[in-house]
Amino acid sequence: MSRIPIRTLILALGTFAVGTDSYVVAGFLPAMARSLRVSEAAAGQSATVFALAYAVLSPVVATFTARVPRRALLTVALLVLALANLGSALAPGYAVLMAGRVLAAAGAAAFTPTASAVAASLAAPGQRARALAVVIGGLTAATALGVPLGNLADRILDWRTALGLVAALCLLCAAGVLAVMPRLPGNPSVPLRARLAALRRPGVLAVLPLTLFGMMASYGLYAYAVPLLHALGAAPQAEMWLLFLYGVGAVVSNMVTGAAADRFGPVRVLSVGYAALSLTLGAFAWATGAGAQWPPLAALLMVAWGLSTWFQTPAQQLRLITAAPQETAVVVGLNGSALYLGIALGTALGGLLLPAGAPAALGVSAALAVVCLLYLAATRRAGARERSYGSVPEAVRQSSS
Repeated sequence: MSRIPIRTLILALGTFAVGTDSYVVAGFLPAMARSLRVSEAAAGQSATVFALAYAVLSPVVATFTARVPRRALLTVALLVLALANLGSALAPGYAVLMAGRVLAAAGAAAFTPTASAVAASLAAPGQRARALAVVIGGLTAATALGVPLGNLADRILDWRTALGLVAALCLLCAAGVLAVMPRLPGNPSVPLRARLAALRRPGVLAVLPLTLFGMMASYGLYAYAVPLLHALGAAPQAEMWLLFLYGVGAVVSNMVTGAAADRFGPVRVLSVGYAALSLTLGAFAWATGAGAQWPPLAALLMVAWGLSTWFQTPAQQLRLITAAPQETAVVVGLNGSALYLGIALGTALGGLLLPAGAPAALGVSAALAVVCLLYLAATRRAGARERSYGSVPEAVRQSSS
């Protein structure tokens, strides 16, 4: 840690704040629903709105802020995130909360890719991958800690204070950026049409839908993790630790599968992963339907859920980079949009299915995982070129979003 520049650590703290903002709502969903006098399914749609807005706004924000100096853009993005979370914390009703989530998505869409680019540009040539990995690690840490921290804050304080703390973290990061980040110019403007031109490549067009379907299947119900744990009979005091176990599984999966995709190829990793996801969600559906209320089973299912969710991104990015090696930044950005769109659609579908019961919602997600396996089999050769996976930077292979 002592060898990592302070400016890189500040950027990592910023991506941790962004990731926490993305995931924290799931930790206090029931309390937020009661406070706003809406159903848990409706409250969970705040995650849908955030993810959908991020997916749509990411390429648009990148286009219109290309020429803005990087330090100013990072600072403003964090201030927007702070304002959005403060507005959500003070929201008198459901509509204001939703507006706050859209504003937060705009800030996140401006900060995350810019932070990665700045970290790479400031690092020495031989340390760029390491700098990227540190910044991306902020998002990975938020995957493990964001939801359980939200759950803990809700228990000690309340959900509004939890969002207020996220806003305070964003303000702290903004101050850090202003204090330690050097002045960096903006970039040449790339028209939105040029950014989307990669979609005309057959390999890219064939690979991207799997990211969308995969996140619909694996992550769509995560906003409703607490109600699902209740269906397994989890005690309130166990919720935080069970959510943390999901995060541990997610971090381990993201780390291991990047190297596995490099060694065995992304298609093999995805095949094993989607098979595991189908079995995990199927077992989850059976357990909730059968009324199985055994804490070790709940713990095992949460770890398996995290492991079988976050294996996808490194392998999918690797397939896209192989399909369009000259457009790495563009296709990784498109993959991020597809990822958030999948989360949005999956969360929306989960909200519609949850009133029918946890077994039905989990069963549909398991079926979607099987669809992913079939789609992968049909498109396994899409975009395939020479097996030069080792040329892909480690930070890209381990990117979690």
